Amino acid sequence: MEYIRSQVTEKGMYYLLLDEVQMLDCFESVLNGYLRKDNMDVYVTESNAKFLSKGIITEFAGRGDEIHMCPLSLSEFMSVYRSDKYEGLSEYMLYGGIPLVVLRDDVNDKIAALENLFSEIYIRDIHKRNRIRNQRELGDLLNILSSSIGSLTNPEKLKNTFRSVKKSRITSNTIKKYLDCFEDSFLIGSAHRYDIKGKAYIETPKKYYFSDLGLRNACINFRQFEQTHAMENVIYNELRMRGYRVDEGVVPISEKGKDGRVVRKQLEVDFVCNLGSLRYHIQSAYSLLDEEKQAQEIRPFRKIDDSFKKIVITKDVVPTCYDENGILTLNIYDFLLDPTSIGK
Repeated sequence: MEYIRSQVTEKGMYYLLLDEVQMLDCFESVLNGYLRKDNMDVYVTESNAKFLSKGIITEFAGRGDEIHMCPLSLSEFMSVYRSDKYEGLSEYMLYGGIPLVVLRDDVNDKIAALENLFSEIYIRDIHKRNRIRNQRELGDLLNILSSSIGSLTNPEKLKNTFRSVKKSRITSNTIKKYLDCFEDSFLIGSAHRYDIKGKAYIETPKKYYFSDLGLRNACINFRQFEQTHAMENVIYNELRMRGYRVDEGVVPISEKGKDGRVVRKQLEVDFVCNLGSLRYHIQSAYSLLDEEKQAQEIRPFRKIDDSFKKIVITKDVVPTCYDENGILTLNIYDFLLDPTSIGK
């Protein structure tokens, strides 16, 4: 504070930038003092969502805004990428959109930067901030999530995986704590299950996605790369960047089986997206090669009796079009590079 006071020597506007402010002693009082000054504009960075939940949000209520910084979107990525959108998306899904990585030309430099960010920044911060004692179990959990992005899971299911594969006695409560740590550090995001017909949330299981695919691939040493899951992860991140609240939809149905008995099933909609009064139902379909695959993707839509827009996003290079049921199909390149594409 003494140093700052020595710099504020004239009238006019001053800008104070504080990086990783939680490492400063008594930072709440310092910030509170400067937020009361009309000629001081204060910017604070923090790498964890818990920063604004430790009483500090009430301290500064009404006098500040929170801005969540994301990795680059594909359209931002393409503004500096020197090839076409097809190669651009492939690289984006492999190395992600963190600017530090994007601006490096050599592949080995990109991998080294991602591995360093993952181990020295994210994981070290999670260990230190949350005082994690069993670091091996934390790493094992992250590997499991990395290998199953977009898959339904919950702490109880993960606990059983640990017991059968790792011979570990980790509890579901500890797993939930670790999952919360990953989300608080913005390493992963989650999609809750939502019963579209019943208009109610289902507490578990959830789907988890990585905030940056480069970090996910670095976590598993670039061993496992599935285009279908990567594409779903990219769509989830893009929707979140555009401000949508994103859930995973469930459509309960009853139909007769081959033996004539009524069978209850749950059809899945990959994403139910909400922004104010807007809502979209979205399916991620890597390819729509034949009519059978197309019918499979739109089947859940046919069972939903609301009037919200229903969209299939595919990696096939197809023109944007509506079918006779009013379902929109567009390719992922148009979706990612045109923010207005799903509203047309």
